Amino acid sequence: MTDTSLTIETILSPDLTLCRVPGTSKKRILEFIAEQVAQHDSELNETQIFNNLVSRERLGSTGIGQGIAIPHCRLEGCSHVVGTLITLEEGVAFDAIDNQPVDLLFALIVPKEATSEHLELLSQLAEKFNDRNFCDQLRQCTDASSLYRRMTGKN
Repeated sequence: MTDTSLTIETILSPDLTLCRVPGTSKKRILEFIAEQVAQHDSELNETQIFNNLVSRERLGSTGIGQGIAIPHCRLEGCSHVVGTLITLEEGVAFDAIDNQPVDLLFALIVPKEATSEHLELLSQLAEKFNDRNFCDQLRQCTDASSLYRRMTGKN
């Protein structure tokens, strides 16, 4: 039985929506994501999150082009899906498919066994991020609360 109620709106919290974060490298951004998620959710381990994100990147970059990346991983001991939305002050090299620097990221941490939910959320994100106008609006946000409202449609 899959949980079809999982949407970007239900997995993203204002606390994990971060606007104009300074980023120096792909590795540093993945460390930052792991730090933020572990601080937000005490049941999750920062090192484990980071290692799993890096392992996933080794399979192929999660940079999907046009300055967007969707780093994601499955995590042992994780009981629910965690989403993090981040815009960067300036783009960083992310080995994206179009070789463009990345400045817009949505990270997904999902329970080890949540295969269909994982794929459904990735599909929802890809659809949203396929809308160039929507991405431009996200990039124009200057604070986390406006970024959260824009991403979730909660005004």
